[in-house]
Amino acid sequence: MDRGTVGSANRGRLQVEVRTEGGSEVVRPAGELDHHTADLLSVPLDEALAKGRSRLVVDCSALEFCDSTGLNVLLGARLKAEAAGGGVHLAGMQPVVARVLEITGAEAVFTVHDTVEDALAS
Repeated sequence: MDRGTVGSANRGRLQVEVRTEGGSEVVRPAGELDHHTADLLSVPLDEALAKGRSRLVVDCSALEFCDSTGLNVLLGARLKAEAAGGGVHLAGMQPVVARVLEITGAEAVFTVHDTVEDALAS
């Protein structure tokens, strides 16, 4: 499922694809995750959790930028997933996104994998 984008000002800045792989929901944001596009990621994460999919794998391999609002979306999803008995696994992070997690200390609260395949196998 392709979530697309909202608003002409944001067109093309973030695309989000969602697929189910076994017991995991794989969410792949591509582009820039910031305060203008955060809902494009938070909505499918919330929908997955509402459907009982509490193990979320976020494929960050095409994520080019993430600001504090985007980080808050991921942290919020983590709290909700853990409350439901699951968790959020981040995979394939680009250096710029990994640096945001490192600077903020958020890397310590996520399970981080080199690839989506590694995340699905864990």
